Order: sequence, then structure tokens, then C-alpha cells
Amino acid sequence: MKILVSDNLSESGIEKLKAVPGFEVEVNTSLTHEELCSIIKEYDALVIRSATKVTREVIEAADNLKVIGRAGIGLDNVDIPAATKRGIVVMNTPEGNVITTAEHTIAMLMALSRNIPQANKSMKEGKWEKKKFRGKEVFNKTLGVVGIGRIGRVVADRAKGLKMNVIAFDPYINEETIRKLGVEAVGFDELLSRADYITVHTPMTQETRNLINREAFKKMKPGVFIINCARGGIVNEQDLYEAIQEGVVAGAALDVFVEEPPKTNPLLELDKVIATPHLGASTDEAQENVALAVADQVIDYLLKGTIRNAVNAPAIDGEVLATMRPYLELSEKLGSLVQQITPGAPQEISIEYVGDVCQLRDTKPLTISVLKGILTPMLGEQVNFVNAPVHAKERGIRVTESLRAEAEDFTNLISIYMKTSQDENLVAGTIFGKKDVRLVRINDFRLEAAMEGHLVLIYNIDTPGTIGAIGTCLGRHNINISMMDVGQVLEKGQNIILLRTDTPVTPDVVQELLSLENVNIVQILEL
Repeated sequence: MKILVSDNLSESGIEKLKAVPGFEVEVNTSLTHEELCSIIKEYDALVIRSATKVTREVIEAADNLKVIGRAGIGLDNVDIPAATKRGIVVMNTPEGNVITTAEHTIAMLMALSRNIPQANKSMKEGKWEKKKFRGKEVFNKTLGVVGIGRIGRVVADRAKGLKMNVIAFDPYINEETIRKLGVEAVGFDELLSRADYITVHTPMTQETRNLINREAFKKMKPGVFIINCARGGIVNEQDLYEAIQEGVVAGAALDVFVEEPPKTNPLLELDKVIATPHLGASTDEAQENVALAVADQVIDYLLKGTIRNAVNAPAIDGEVLATMRPYLELSEKLGSLVQQITPGAPQEISIEYVGDVCQLRDTKPLTISVLKGILTPMLGEQVNFVNAPVHAKERGIRVTESLRAEAEDFTNLISIYMKTSQDENLVAGTIFGKKDVRLVRINDFRLEAAMEGHLVLIYNIDTPGTIGAIGTCLGRHNINISMMDVGQVLEKGQNIILLRTDTPVTPDVVQELLSLENVNIVQILEL
């Protein structure tokens, strides 16, 4: 079997692959996109980091490719839907850089507090500017952690060791779970107003993009320090620049940027900003860990068919996977849907399997798919079919499942009820034919809709002209409706309308829709 390593990988991982009899390993880290497209058909496996762009064109040219292994977490550079459609397993190594990234955050915090990079530069220029670089103690200061997942928890633990007061905001983890970490759970606005230092540790999602923006800076205490070792774009770079210039932010430490490498970023011109070139996972230990991990995973899959840490396939036998795949897709999409329509931290998830789906050997992979669908919008690419149950347990989510062999309206049905700290919802879906995934219920509303693409869910009063007004509003903004399904509760005089649009509906259009008479709720969904 032929394996291509197209990004820099620790030698230990390469040697592990080469040691397998029958494996032919080629390392080529200088391929252009066109060159990769032209040769990828020769390979059974592709091992990457973040540099290689595995686009739809690459995947369509990959006649023999069976697995893509990412040494690290982020998979922004892989077209996962295209790979899934071709039956190519996509794996990552989510555990390899937790400690490393957390330690880099603490290093950035200390360097920021004591002006270490600036003082070092001054010294090397032959200066002795002792007064200029007077710093701040972190002792007894308040650190606000936005996102208290695995990396955020390690940061909080290290900060407590420095005798800092740690507060945390995470809308997807209940307060009791956060308190058990020895951290005070607070709301977002409270964190902004109390923290002396703010560090972000969330994935890049629709909700977290530009999370730390102009409005957030207005709520912070003067002299706050900002640290971002998570993803570029969570902190709005232009708004941060202005907040530093206005004196609200005393300094910032950035390891990640919207554009990497940054070309004309004004933040890099400011003395109060220290920056590193995305070094969060760049330690010898972390790179060796992820290299060995991805090598082991690729070897196990190619030789035994064992799937570990895949983001698009559970760890089950290939023959069973073929039968189960439509149900896995349905389960994950229903999970993603119920999470997106239900605000708050998940507390309870109840899954019911009805009809033909009960004949599968084991529904556990389906339950894991539900959890992956629910957790991915919160945690991004660090969630996969192996660790989804672990993440759910860490967040104190109670998961129950039940089976009912006798079907009623549909030959197969999967229903998910989710209760959070703020709301509760129920969704249900079925498989039409052999593989067509359909949504058939949201709470009391019955409908029949495909679950893919840019979706808009609208709750409205059932009156003549409302649907026309919605269509007219979207048309004014050149947003084409490619699908529309309506669910009714006649006795309540209410509708839900599920629209699929060719382009995303923007926040300003949402506000315009909400201003229409008889429109109550508008929710933007991505499936």
C-alpha cells in the first residue's frame, strides 16, 4: 500500500509507517495543489498537517484513497463532506496538543504581563530601559476563560497554580460541572467586566466568530489584557486594534490570525501586541505525540479496518457500516439540528429508536452520532466518534436511549429530546427508501424536509400572506429559496416554515424577517 506524507511530520511517525511490511511511504512536502491532484490517485493513504489543502478536486482525483490522517486537530483544510461521499475516512489526533497549547497560553500571559519580548528586543539593541518595561503581577488577578473545554481546563488549573482568581464562561457546560473544576462560572458580560486577563479557548463556529468585538470591549475594565491561542477571528482584529489605541486594552498576546501568515496586519505594528506564528501545538513532545498517533491510526485502518478518531465514521466493521451509514447520517444531523435550535447548556438527551432501525445489531454507534451532532457546533473539530461520549460525560449530560420495534407512521424513526439550562425541544427523522434522510417532526409540528445546506427555521402565526411576505423579503436581498416545507399545528393557528437557501441568510436579513407581521422566531441553521 502507498502512503503519501505531504506535510512536515515528526520522523518518529514516518519511521513507524515505513516499518510496516508492504507499506511504501513517500514524503513530499513541496507539492502544489495541481501536483497533488495529479498524483493522489496512486495512494491509499494521505497524511497531512495544516498546510496541505485537501479540496474537492483532490478527493475527486483520489481513485484509491482510503484514509486521510491529520496529525493535529484542525480539519479546515479538508473537504470532509466530499471525502465522506467517496467513502474516505478522515481522522485527526485531538488529544496530542492539549497540554502544549495550554502551556503556550500561560507563557503568553506571563510574557504579556512582564513585557518580556519588548524588553528582550530593547536589550539586544544595546539599551537599558528598566522603567519603560515595568510589568504587572498576575498574583490575585482575575483570569476570564472563555470556553472551559479540555485546553481551557488546563489553562485554568495552571492559572490557579499562579494564585490567580479564575472565572469561566461556557454556554455549553452547566455551572455545577464548572464549579467542580474549582472555577467560578459566570455569564459572558460578567466575565468581560470582571477579568483582568481574558483568554479564549473555543472552536471557530458561527457563534464564536468575532465573539470578542467592539461591543465586548466596551464592557471590559480599562487595562485588560487579551490572549488568543485558539483560532484567528474569534477576537475581531480591527476592533482589538481600536481598543488598544483607545486605551481600553493594555496589551494583547496573539498566536493565531484570520490570515496566516498575516501580511498587512496593523496589530503587528503595535508595541503592546506580542505575537507568535501559531506555535500553540509546536513543541517536540506534541509533534511527536500526534505523529505517532496518526501513524498508529492509519496503520490500524489499512491493516485491520479499525477506525479510531475519525470525524466521519464510527469504529465499526465495514460491512455493518455500509448498512448503518444512512442511520448514522440521520442521527448526526438530528443531533446538530436539535442543538442549533435549543439554546443553553445540554443537561439531558433522550433518544428513541422505532421500527426497522431497532433491527440493527447495536444502536450505540447511532447514539454516538447523535452526541457528535450535538457537540460539534459547540466544540468543532475536536469532537469525533471516539471521544463524543467522553465530552458529553465531562459536561454532565445525561444520555438515555430506548427502542420500540412497533412502528406507527414510519417504518423507521429516530426521535431526540434535548433539555438544556434554558429550553427543551424534540426532533424526529426517518429514512425514505434506502438512504434519503428526512426531518419529519419539530416538537408538535409535522413536516417532511431534507436536512442539508443553509436552512432558515421560521415560527409564525398561520395567516394569509405571511409566506409571501417572507419570500418577498428574501427576494429583495437576492436570496433564492431552493426548498420550503411547512408544518402546522391547526388548533394553535401556528406554523413553522423550514427554508433552504442557496446562500446564507445574514443577521440583517434575520432582523428584517422578524419585523414582518406574524413572524415570531427566525433561526439560522447549517446542516
